[in-house]
Amino acid sequence: MNTLDLQAVGLRTINSQLHSLDPQTNERDWLITNPLGQHAIACGLHTPLTITIDGHVGFYCGGMNAEAHITVQGHAGVGVGENMMSGLIRIKGNASQSAGATAHGGLLIIEGDASSRCGISMKGVDIVVGGSVGHMTGFMAQSGNLVICGDAGEALGDSIYEARLYVAGSVESLGADCIEKPMKTEHIEQLAALLERAEINKDASTFRRYGSARKLYNFDIDHADAY
Repeated sequence: MNTLDLQAVGLRTINSQLHSLDPQTNERDWLITNPLGQHAIACGLHTPLTITIDGHVGFYCGGMNAEAHITVQGHAGVGVGENMMSGLIRIKGNASQSAGATAHGGLLIIEGDASSRCGISMKGVDIVVGGSVGHMTGFMAQSGNLVICGDAGEALGDSIYEARLYVAGSVESLGADCIEKPMKTEHIEQLAALLERAEINKDASTFRRYGSARKLYNFDIDHADAY
């Protein structure tokens, strides 16, 4: 394993070195020490690397990730995994606002809690939260799966499109056009596989599923106050 000390060499040097690696490199395993809560660590990677960050990270860690597997041994600031395309990001602690925002693919795992607006405008990513989430989670979520093993705050799935939301705990309130939907066998099987990939031991049959009522797809003057 190669080790990069952020405190010693600086953020720009670390990101530059990771970006400069040849896609066929044998140097796949990297450890970043002393992250010191810095922003934009390991952003925009496009090589199948395995990166462990030993500590807490600031804003947008792993943003635009493609192919890399990133593990944060601590908490993450705003926008972790924002616009990620593929690969895997695992947060061993909690995540701040907008985790996985606009992400197109890959798997984002938050073992602790996530703050507000988790998974907003998600476009195909799978997100698994081991704890609870804050308000406006899944706002305008377009596609993908968002799994919440704890509770959800206000306005879950507000203005949701076709993403699937799975919640094991309580939901404070549902957002506009978000409704509870039946948990069929296909959903339980899909959820069980996702929980297994995330290495979270939770019974898929105990979850409830939420999604779009599809009433906001077209403007209706008689329901203008719902927009």
